[in-house]
Amino acid sequence: MPRVKKIPQRMCVGCHEMRAKKELIRVVRTPDDKIEIDPTGKLSGRGAYICPQIECLQKAIKGKRLDKALQRTITQDILEVLKQGLVK
Repeated sequence: MPRVKKIPQRMCVGCHEMRAKKELIRVVRTPDDKIEIDPTGKLSGRGAYICPQIECLQKAIKGKRLDKALQRTITQDILEVLKQGLVK
């Protein structure tokens, strides 16, 4: 019987949909307390996943879901960087 490879699933903090990990963008709070987009998905630190749509980011901001997931208050400067990183 052939083995079926499992596809890792993560939940978007904006829309709360389960999606394949590769479809989502990881936002990470690094050990030195910087919040940044992790394109590789391998940076150490506390991570949160979000869909690459601006609507999901807006929902996550409005509900303070990103703050809760990363256990830090997200400043306006960081939000602008995230918006630029999401909108391609």
